[in-house]
Amino acid sequence: MKLSLECNIIRYLLKDAYFFNGTAYAGKSTMVKLLAERHDGICCGENYHDVFMDAIDPIHQPNLSYFETMSGWQEFISRTPEEYAAWITGCSIEAADLEIARLIQLSAQGKKLFVDTNIPLATLKEISDYRHVAILLSPPSMSVDRFFEREDAEKQFLYQQLKQAENPEAAMENYRNCLAKINSPENYRRFAESGFFTYVRREDSTISEALEKIERHFGL
Repeated sequence: MKLSLECNIIRYLLKDAYFFNGTAYAGKSTMVKLLAERHDGICCGENYHDVFMDAIDPIHQPNLSYFETMSGWQEFISRTPEEYAAWITGCSIEAADLEIARLIQLSAQGKKLFVDTNIPLATLKEISDYRHVAILLSPPSMSVDRFFEREDAEKQFLYQQLKQAENPEAAMENYRNCLAKINSPENYRRFAESGFFTYVRREDSTISEALEKIERHFGL
């Protein structure tokens, strides 16, 4: 049996949550960190819901459980773009339950929550509103070409796995095609036309500019 919590209740519980969704390399992690610091809030950075990962299983969360069922990291990096994109979508859907549960838990602290999320847009429309969601976008080419420029451990680990492949150049090309698939113009338009507030990162964008516009949007 699948239990449900009505969206109006979730919306009430998360009335102090501010969500960031969008494409890669658009500044989501930077914004949640800075806003949490500036407004004495809680930074819910990428994978903040991992505290509940022990609860998942391959039957109910097959995509989130993939790391336990895959043969190894070479399998992970060698999937086709279509397989990779389907997995990313599946993870977003399955993780939404964990994210919402974690946010309800954190909301009990009575602070503003600044959330780097992959909760699907349709779900965000049910549990939040225009003034509490910001979609951050970067050009599709930037999302792909600069993916490994960031120093976070996860991306650098993947980079090392690609270098260890039997054919590193082919592996890198395939993985870039995977990134291009999930950062496609179609997905970009889906975010841009979602009806939520959007901020597009440009080559000459500054953090202070983005922060000022987003704070104004959120009414902070």
